[in-house]
Amino acid sequence: MADEIKYQIVFSRRRTISLIVSPEKGVTVRAPYRTSFRTIEKFVNEKSGWIRKNLEKHSELIRINHGKLYVDGETHLFMGEEYFLRIKESVKSFVNQYDNYIEIGVDKINDCAKIKMLLERWYRQNAREHFVKKLNEILFRYKDFNFSASKLAVKSLKSRWGSCSSKGRITISSELIKLDERFTEYVIIHELCHLKYHNHGKDYYKLLEDLVPDYKAIRKELRMYITK
Repeated sequence: MADEIKYQIVFSRRRTISLIVSPEKGVTVRAPYRTSFRTIEKFVNEKSGWIRKNLEKHSELIRINHGKLYVDGETHLFMGEEYFLRIKESVKSFVNQYDNYIEIGVDKINDCAKIKMLLERWYRQNAREHFVKKLNEILFRYKDFNFSASKLAVKSLKSRWGSCSSKGRITISSELIKLDERFTEYVIIHELCHLKYHNHGKDYYKLLEDLVPDYKAIRKELRMYITK
């Protein structure tokens, strides 16, 4: 029954009722103005099987940043491995990584906002260094394909792992530094293929498969991770 499924309703100037199921917002029903609640409830009941299927799928997602408090002893991902935060009082701020620890020096050990800022800056710095190196490795490995990326940008993207502009500018999410290196390699190659084909057509996927034969399995696994 619809009353077992929690959902929010958004009325707008549209002609039909639609459903959106997202990991962040749950179930949203978009309906035309003046649509009765009984009509909406009937619609949700009819789609209940599809809704539950998608809610179950979202429950299996790995939220790599969800619920982080940035306190001593908390675990955080770095290149596919879990590390414990070690917070130390220090006049000079610093972030070091060794063994299975990420050590952060901060003047106030309970200043979680500052700890988060320092950690995120450290992630971005590592991402820039690692991604540039990885891009150069890939370009050399596939030099016969004549990929010509004009620029590599590393940003904290929230809804995607990478993008490629029509001018050859490749942008990679700094969040990838938290995951296994094979995902970074896949995303970079994925975007490089867009330098040849600016779409997701048959020729694009043929090229991607030539370079990454198991791309479907990698893509499926990567889609299990979300940054929120």
